Amino acid sequence: MTETVRVVVSRRFDALPERVFDAWLDPAIARRWLFTTTDTKISVCEIDGRVGGAFKLVDHRPDGDITHVGTYLAIERPHLLVFTFAVPQFSPLHDRVTVEIEPDGAGCVLTLTNEMDAGNAEWIEPAKEGWTMMLASLERELT
Repeated sequence: MTETVRVVVSRRFDALPERVFDAWLDPAIARRWLFTTTDTKISVCEIDGRVGGAFKLVDHRPDGDITHVGTYLAIERPHLLVFTFAVPQFSPLHDRVTVEIEPDGAGCVLTLTNEMDAGNAEWIEPAKEGWTMMLASLERELT
C-alpha cells in the first residue's frame, strides 16, 4: 500500500449547500474559479458530472497551459463529492480529493481533503495554498 499525506482546508460560505455543491459540477461556474487564478483564464472546461465521469480544465497562463484532470468517484448532492485529481505536466500520480459540505445556519461549511502520494510531499504547501485560493474565488462567485 502506498503511503499518503493529507492536505485539509475548510471554509464557511454564506450560501446554501446545494449552491456550493453545484458550483463544482456546473461548467459555466466552475470555469470561473476552479483551477484558475485571478490572472489566468480557463480555456477548456469539460465536466461530465456523474460517478465515473471525468473532468478536464485547462488554465491558460502566460507561461503555458496547465491541464487539470480527474474522475468522479462519488457524488452525493449536496453533501459529498469525491474525485481523482492530477496535473499531468507535473506528476503522473493522481490525488484523491474529498469535498464535504455541511449546513451551518443560513450557509454551510466546506471541508476539502486532498490525499496525495507521499512521493508528492513537495506539493503539500502549494496544494494547501491553491485550494485556499480557489475556495476564496468560489466564495466571490457565490456572492
